[in-house]
Amino acid sequence: MFLSRHRVNGEPRWALDGRLLPVAFKLELLLQLERSQVIPFLASLPAGAAGETLPPPLAPIENTQEVWASGVTYLRSRDARTSESQVADVYERVYEAARPELFFKALGWRVVGDGMPVRHRRDSDWNVPEPELCLVLNSRTEITGYCVGNDMSSRSIEGENPLYLPQAKTYNGSCALGPGIQLVTEDPSELPITLTITRGREAVFEGQVSTSQIKRPLTDLTEHLARELDFPGGVFLMTGTGIVPPEHFSLEPGDSVEITVGSLTLTNTVTS
Repeated sequence: MFLSRHRVNGEPRWALDGRLLPVAFKLELLLQLERSQVIPFLASLPAGAAGETLPPPLAPIENTQEVWASGVTYLRSRDARTSESQVADVYERVYEAARPELFFKALGWRVVGDGMPVRHRRDSDWNVPEPELCLVLNSRTEITGYCVGNDMSSRSIEGENPLYLPQAKTYNGSCALGPGIQLVTEDPSELPITLTITRGREAVFEGQVSTSQIKRPLTDLTEHLARELDFPGGVFLMTGTGIVPPEHFSLEPGDSVEITVGSLTLTNTVTS
């Protein structure tokens, strides 16, 4: 089952497999259910007619949810952080440590969806997208679904000092999710992730990885996130990137960033 969010008659509405759900349906209520209850509950809801044309999707998140992110979960990410940083051993230690790196990324209302613009910081001259599997967790932090995540990052700012991580990661237009939520009954594994950056009509960077290369079990990331935090309306958790453009590469305004995770594709244009 696939959940998507659209603006209909000026108001956000959820759809299930392309059919509008009742106006009263809210993701935060769905994510209060146990994972085993989600799909039966959705199957019981009345839905609109099949085949109707829906407006372009919004970000599949509500204002009540937060987006968190994991860092240095792939070997490629560890190597890139070590190369860029003036305090390289920090990332070596995080990669090998029992406790994962977790950081706050965005409130739901700050997230952009498929087809919407993402931004790079004007005070950074080295900016990249980070294509990621983004988990959708219920209030029990069970993995209920996933979507595509783009964790826009300013490598020059983080590289200058690891304590600048919030500025490198959290700013207007820095978080994109979409195109919707693929619901699951068991934890996703071995999903292919691809990234294509197009400038003009030319692909200037392409990369691919599999989520099977994440060093930590997904449940290790979710368990640490929930240790001292409650998420009564659910939460989104990005799981890190294994695709990093070369050091000479930086995004430019007008670039198109296309990320595919499994069968889902998120596309955004870069602005400054």
